[in-house]
Amino acid sequence: MIELSELRDSAAKAFPAGSILPDREQSWQLAAEMGWLLVDLPEELGGLGLGREAAGAIVQELGKVLCTAPLIPALLALRGIASAPDFEGKSEWIERICGGEYVALNMLPADVHVEGGVINGQVHGLFDADMASHVLVGGAGAYRLVPLGAKGVTLVPRPLWDESRKVFDLHLTGVPLEAMTLVAEGDVATALHDEIARTAHVLVAADSLGGAAAALDLTVEYLKVRKQFDRPLAMFQALKHRCADLKIALTVSEALYEARAHAAATSPVVDLGAMKAHATDTYRYITEEAIQLHGGIGLTQEYPVHHYMKRAMLNLQLCGSLDHWREAAGRAALAA
Repeated sequence: MIELSELRDSAAKAFPAGSILPDREQSWQLAAEMGWLLVDLPEELGGLGLGREAAGAIVQELGKVLCTAPLIPALLALRGIASAPDFEGKSEWIERICGGEYVALNMLPADVHVEGGVINGQVHGLFDADMASHVLVGGAGAYRLVPLGAKGVTLVPRPLWDESRKVFDLHLTGVPLEAMTLVAEGDVATALHDEIARTAHVLVAADSLGGAAAALDLTVEYLKVRKQFDRPLAMFQALKHRCADLKIALTVSEALYEARAHAAATSPVVDLGAMKAHATDTYRYITEEAIQLHGGIGLTQEYPVHHYMKRAMLNLQLCGSLDHWREAAGRAALAA
């Protein structure tokens, strides 16, 4: 049985600390060769059957270097296809994805509708769709694999502050349903959405905690080197206290993540949604403080700390914003 520590070690060796924003294509190829797409796949389908927490362990390490490969959406698309009970092409698509073919999945809600045998609308939040062959689109009561080369399918890049990712919107204009591959529909599609959402919350939280840890380490090391009045900044008590507060916030988020990600039965709203919201908010808090603690150099384009803050701001919006999950958790608490 592979231990989570072994997965973390292998990811840390493949992407050593400090080598942030590695090349996207090389990173994707390396991820496929390392077999990381197999960790969450059930053994009966040819995977390692280690569960979403194993995938989270890898993503957490990659978050420390702001890995540019679209591993999260690829794992989610694979989870969706593998969980579809009546999908006849399941084995073929699993083999294709695990072999390195990228299938994207929207990380923001889709607005699509079917009428007269064609589908129209927009799909938002597609990471690195320019290197994908298909998109697994959830909308209009179904999940469908949409080939990006089909007539009426247009990719539109969305300008981002976060330079570690490329995000696209997908415009569907009169695309015939026969041009797509139906994966699930009806109640099965609803159950599939919940299953994908559970994994999505875990992976986004893992990426956030990895990035937050790296940003904090970067800050502490800077304070040890930077001097003021012939003394390292790390010797000033006020700055020590601020760093201690950041470490406490990170430790709390990590503890919550470990409790929720490893739980056998979890609620997408009360458990995983709130956990994801807390992790991404911690990421934002730590990166904003990190820039302040770096002083003037933290505001420069050349210094890497700002890259972490930009990813933190995007992670806040993925799989439901902070406000959305706070309201959802509050309503669930009141209902209980």
